Amino acid sequence: MNTPANATPISIIIPTLNEEAYLPILLDSLKAQTFRDFEIIVADANSTDRTCEIARDYGARVVQGGMPAVGRNNGAREARGEFLFFFDADVRLPPDFLERALAELDERFIDLATCEFLPDSELKLDQILFRLANLTVKLYQSISPRAAGFCIFITRRLFRRVGGFDESLLLAEDHDLVQRASAFRSLEVLKDATLHVSVRRLEKEGRFALVQKYMQVEAHLVLKGAIREDIVDYDFGNFDEPKDQSSLLDRIESTIIELDRKLEKSRKAREEKSGNDDFLEKWKGGFKTMMTSLAELTKPK
Repeated sequence: MNTPANATPISIIIPTLNEEAYLPILLDSLKAQTFRDFEIIVADANSTDRTCEIARDYGARVVQGGMPAVGRNNGAREARGEFLFFFDADVRLPPDFLERALAELDERFIDLATCEFLPDSELKLDQILFRLANLTVKLYQSISPRAAGFCIFITRRLFRRVGGFDESLLLAEDHDLVQRASAFRSLEVLKDATLHVSVRRLEKEGRFALVQKYMQVEAHLVLKGAIREDIVDYDFGNFDEPKDQSSLLDRIESTIIELDRKLEKSRKAREEKSGNDDFLEKWKGGFKTMMTSLAELTKPK
């Protein structure tokens, strides 16, 4: 690999389209990293909001983007890092994420990796769905490697060797990249680094409807291979558009979420009552001790 003289260990590449609401959250989490030797490249698909302005304010380089595969490839062409870290604008990193990830990549001689991801949500349903997604990645790891585009880590050398993302694919270009790259270097799931992801796509499309869509994609990948035709609707951006909640799956989802919230509210109420009871008992004990001491002090001698 011909490494430029001004190379840096990590190039972070983020495809964007109208991400002024979420991009600052990711960039703030990058600003707070304990490891500092990295560059940020934002590949923007002609945003009409303040996305590019925000990116430049944080010191990121902005390049021309497009659909995610195009943006990621354009960002990779400009990258100077030994490792390419692909994130989406709606992820959030713990302060030690880059330090932990790079240390593990170096120590285990890893060229291709992903990591576990957690939902930015307290709903039990979201936590279950994300656990299943992480489990699926691990189960497929040695059979038919998969990795979400918002957390792929690959050496620039390997990325160039496989020709980057296939821009002709309409869906699952992230899985395709990982599959082709794993022919040379196996995909590893990092043990020491975990990130958080927004649940906005789940909220927009419906959790069960999105699972159903992903199952269609998986079936196509297994039975027919790479996706070069429209088999499901996919939006890049447009997360603010209202969601149609009329389907049976959406109604089931709404019922489960409402039950989840009621149970959580009940749990917090019990904890608060228990806490108040404890406080009251301690207060009574303290008051009794104080009154006993006062009686001793005022007792006639």
